This record gives sequence, C-alpha cells and structure tokens, in this order.
Amino acid sequence: MSRTVNVFLPMRAGSERVPKKNTKTFAGIDGGLCKIKLEQLVSCDLVETVFLSTDDPEVMEISDGFNSKKIKVILRPRELALSSTSTDNLIKYVPEIMPDGPILWTHVTSPFIGPDMYGQIIKAYFKNLGLFDSLMTVTKVQKFIWNDDGAVNYDRSVEKWPRTQTIEPLWEVNSGAFVASKAIYVNNMDRIGDAPYLFQLSNEIAFDIDWMPDFRLAETLYHSICSGSGDAICARELPMRLLNVWDGISGNPPKRSVNKIGKAYRSAEN
Repeated sequence: MSRTVNVFLPMRAGSERVPKKNTKTFAGIDGGLCKIKLEQLVSCDLVETVFLSTDDPEVMEISDGFNSKKIKVILRPRELALSSTSTDNLIKYVPEIMPDGPILWTHVTSPFIGPDMYGQIIKAYFKNLGLFDSLMTVTKVQKFIWNDDGAVNYDRSVEKWPRTQTIEPLWEVNSGAFVASKAIYVNNMDRIGDAPYLFQLSNEIAFDIDWMPDFRLAETLYHSICSGSGDAICARELPMRLLNVWDGISGNPPKRSVNKIGKAYRSAEN
C-alpha cells in the first residue's frame, strides 16, 4: 500500500483580517507565506501532489514559478471563495477535485510546520490506521479554564487551585493538519472521521497567522531562527530549529477519546 498522501491546500484571495496575507512579502521573502508553504510541501517526500485551491492570480503566479509537477492548481469556484463561505461547504467540495486515497488538509498560515514535521504527521497517520481512522494536529491546554458557570477542567470542590501539571489536559484543534481518506470526506462530509488520532504540536510549531499582530510576530520569529540561511533552506529546516530552541513537543502524547474532544472548525478564511 502506498504510504504517501495528496495535499489539499486552500488559498483564496480577499483575506480581510490581513490583506493579501497569502502573498504579501513575509520576513523579506517575496511570495510570502504562499512560497514558504509550497516549498515545504514540495520538499516532503511523502507528499504525492499538492492540489492548490485558489481564485488568486498572484497565488497562481507564485506556484507557476516552482515549475513543479507536484503542484496542481485548481481554480476555486467563486461561491466557495467568499469570506462568508463555510468550511463545511468547502469540505463537501474537496472530493470533487481530489483523487482517491488519503488527503492531508493544511494551511498556508502555519509557516512553522515544515517537511520533516509533515513527514512525521503522515507516518503517524498510517501507523495508527486500524485503531484510528484519521488524524488532526492539536495543542495541549493545561491551564485553568472557566466558562460562565465556573471551572471546566478541574473540580474546585476537591482543590480550588491545583497545580496546573495535575489538571487533566484538553486538546485544542490548531488546524495545522488534518489527514483522512477521501471516503471519509464523501461519507461523513468531514475532514476527520469518527476516531481521529490526536497528533500533538508545540505552541511554537502550531503558531497560526490569523490577524496582523500574528503576522508581525511570526515574521520576527522567522527572522530570529533563519538569520543567515537561504529562504528555501529555512523553509525546510525551520521546524527542526524550533525544536532545538524550545525543546520540541512537550509532554506526553494525548490519550485520544473522541467523546472527550469536540470537533472544531475554522472559517474558510483560506
């Protein structure tokens, strides 16, 4: 059985929170986040083809510059490229353009997930098939979490302020990567199945660019890690350098229980 995946990479025009977020110069790199992400995915040996879903001529021009057979540009229908488009509707569209087999959905706004990390994610997906039917990346949340009714993740009748290390962790869906078969997209109308494996990422590697302050902070981080390296080299090696700086993925891997973690969806910003 093939141990590679095809990638669905959404990259629509018209970002409202960060204008031209996908293509504007990032950390001095022309082509910005689009160029960085395509470089990372093309460099991953376990990625068969990158299906780039876009309605943005600038994105198309940047992708053409790679002259890579691994990149296939798919023109996004206008009705699926609006700021009001729901992720659920985009999920229903994915099987129409993707070949059979596993699909890895990722975002250009996660510049610190590089080819080595994608390789680890893909290997974890295949290794855990049977016990789990899909995979999504998560970040550990082990803090005092409250809602309007009080504490959510610890019992104040037992201990009002326990050590955070003893609090049962929650797992935030960070939207770094989702891996599922095309059949799950068709049958479940979802990008995860009923029993997803939770692949933990550190906060640094999972960093997602959503607002302008995120963009500026990510640029600073990128500069600090990649000073003196070429763009292509840094795009490939950045996650491993982050692991060296922050000692990598911390804590024990999540003990996934589909009953204990909700399904989270971001808007179709990309």
